[in-house]
Amino acid sequence: MIYRTGAEWRAAAARRVLLFGMSGLGKTTLAAMLRAAGGWFHYSVDYRIGTRYMGEHIADNFKREAMKVPLLRELLLSDSVYIASNITFENLAPLSTYLGKPGDPLRGGLPFEEYLRRQDQHRAAEIAALLDTPHFIDRAADIYGYASFVCDSGGSICEVVDPDDPADPVLSALAGRLLLVWIEGSEAHTAELVRRFDRAPKPMYYQPAFLKAAWADYLGRTGADAAAVDPDAFIRWTYARALAHRQPRYAAMARHWGVRVRAEEVAAVRTEGDFVALIARAINAKP
Repeated sequence: MIYRTGAEWRAAAARRVLLFGMSGLGKTTLAAMLRAAGGWFHYSVDYRIGTRYMGEHIADNFKREAMKVPLLRELLLSDSVYIASNITFENLAPLSTYLGKPGDPLRGGLPFEEYLRRQDQHRAAEIAALLDTPHFIDRAADIYGYASFVCDSGGSICEVVDPDDPADPVLSALAGRLLLVWIEGSEAHTAELVRRFDRAPKPMYYQPAFLKAAWADYLGRTGADAAAVDPDAFIRWTYARALAHRQPRYAAMARHWGVRVRAEEVAAVRTEGDFVALIARAINAKP
């Protein structure tokens, strides 16, 4: 790790961290707090994905839908309207909407092969956005004078790396420049995330082997035809399994590449000083 002791972290002129873990446990809230404190550059991997690497896919999908409406078709063909997504750090709906859900097109679903194609686009985009992190560390310092840096990673980071491979190219590039910090949720957090997802299911990225196995298992259990699957029912069924699939991968990332803090501890952070103290304790507790 780039900080060997809590004292070294506390004394560092430049503190650089990457936050990872399940979506909904406070990564973005914590990063926004540090940004507001001053002196910290906030790099959002999901925002980078949605703007730099998948922005054109997203906008083209909007245009494809707009072309089905006669009035909008006419305006688009005459360059009279402009269609673009309005992604922000806090609102990534255009990206998740583009990823979509597999199943019945009459209920907003995508053919499974198209769904896999968009998932593959996201995988490539996420790897590229993660590998852009060192560039943004240098850019933040060179242009804006930010010494400290917080990378707010997406919940699917564990799906695009091999945490048990000491030569993993993405983790090697990241750990060479930042301290990787896992925000670990409890069983209660997991249950709440599942309840929240059940109320408002949204698309997300899954590792290809996991997704294909889940799809085949779901079709086998329900007996449903692939083109008639309720898209929301499938992703609800898959979500809790995805969280269970990710937990050991997050744990391996923290064990081999960084440190862990509990979500309850993160929820208690109110100031930059609280955060610095929390990370110092986590470093010192590292086996």
